[in-house]
Amino acid sequence: MTLSWARPMRIFLLLSVCLGIAWAQKSPPCSQCAEWNQPQKPFKIFSNTYYVGTHGLSSILITSASGHILLDGDLQQSVPQIVEHIRSLEFRIEDVKLIGNSHVHYDHAGGIAELQRLSGARVVASPWTAAVMRKSGVAKDDPQYGIIAPIPLVKHVEELHDGESFRIGDVEVTAHFTPGHTPGGTSWTWKSCEGNVCRAMVYADSVTPVSADGYKFTDSKKHPTAIADFGKTFTFLDATPCDILVTTHPEASGLWDRLQAREQGRTPDPMVNSDACRQLAQHGRELLQQRIDDERK
Repeated sequence: MTLSWARPMRIFLLLSVCLGIAWAQKSPPCSQCAEWNQPQKPFKIFSNTYYVGTHGLSSILITSASGHILLDGDLQQSVPQIVEHIRSLEFRIEDVKLIGNSHVHYDHAGGIAELQRLSGARVVASPWTAAVMRKSGVAKDDPQYGIIAPIPLVKHVEELHDGESFRIGDVEVTAHFTPGHTPGGTSWTWKSCEGNVCRAMVYADSVTPVSADGYKFTDSKKHPTAIADFGKTFTFLDATPCDILVTTHPEASGLWDRLQAREQGRTPDPMVNSDACRQLAQHGRELLQQRIDDERK
């Protein structure tokens, strides 16, 4: 199944720009939060992998008999939804043993402190992300510094390294550093099996070159690794096994179109697209090149 990336990504970029303008004009914080936090019925993506986020922000639950793994905590105000979604699937927030993060912005990490408090789970993050979680809630070298709110600080964060794997019961997830959108961006991979059918699952971090006014990804003196960081991410997405892709903003990977097609009974399963990660990488390259061209005008 071929997904159309352009329209969802254009919408996301427009929302991000609008949010930046809102902050710059000192309008009420997070003008998009109400929209992002719209309710979404949780559902099984495949086997032991479930979507438990809001309609606009992904949160992924991976279950095992020995405990569960949660990827991303969405907004601070998303926590009650995430907890209720987990319970409605007949799991318990108290059985979440590990929490991972894509990137440390308030719309993906804002709920992590409270989710850790409720679950007692370990929180693991890249060194850059962990420092932000512990100390400041927002980093000065973040491309969106000045237009994003800080997250509630997370008391206990463990630093992970690129390629490190974590096991809870019979579930193993692997963290992959995918910087660019932030310096500490992280994507996650694991395998989910149903009977004899196993799928390579990917939870990919954002690939959009969004920033505050005045930030230039091409400024090699201030941001010497910014362009190369995106290149590392695109290389990972090109190479990683990828049967089912979910992105931090679900519309960026066409999740709702795929879910609708599945509910309509389309076969084979529309959730499965082995080209999805490569398509995301290619669209990210196009967005980055457009940004580079705009900065050099």
